[in-house]
Amino acid sequence: MRVLVKLGGRVARDAVDLVRACRAAGDEVVVVHGAGPQISAALRAHGIEVRFVDGRRVTDAATLPVVRAASLAVGAELCAALGPEALHLVGDEIGLEAVRVPALGFVGTPLACRPTALEDALAASRIPVVTPVAVGPLNVNADEAAAALAAGVGAERVLFVTDVPGVYLDGSLLPRLRADRAAELLDAGAFERGIVPKLLAAVQASRLGLRVEIGETAVVA
Repeated sequence: MRVLVKLGGRVARDAVDLVRACRAAGDEVVVVHGAGPQISAALRAHGIEVRFVDGRRVTDAATLPVVRAASLAVGAELCAALGPEALHLVGDEIGLEAVRVPALGFVGTPLACRPTALEDALAASRIPVVTPVAVGPLNVNADEAAAALAAGVGAERVLFVTDVPGVYLDGSLLPRLRADRAAELLDAGAFERGIVPKLLAAVQASRLGLRVEIGETAVVA
């Protein structure tokens, strides 16, 4: 099975055992990582305001290089934790394309693609670790990048690993959430901040026929 594991920035280094477990089970594993906390900390250190709209980071010309540098650092740290099987790939260097969202600055919505470098890494029994920066460069949300890459490379399963057990609604952890219901709840404003792009990405992936999990919550078509 080909599995895409999206690791949130808060858990990236701590989740290496999950990646190794998937490999031990015989799966091909692609990793896409976030870097939200690290980027925000770096921006504050540079005296740059941190701004989000619906879970997506507003990225102006001053913000973009800080975003890229912080993201690269997380990717390198994750590869070091995974060991020699890991191969660090950077989205804007391997052809991850995105449609720019001008209202957010240098931000894009990633498109499904099958990068040759990623396929070559899997063929060589490596673990590709993708830093989600799109050609431009453009800052892209890591959850959206994960869904786009999963569709492009034909993954059968997508795991969104974060610092919470799963999707909560009215204080209760949901073991299962249908994609149509998730879309209705999103439209109604039932969720906010980082869970919004994560759920949107999960809905997109599940509707394409992928098996999708956000922590302990299965998102099904």
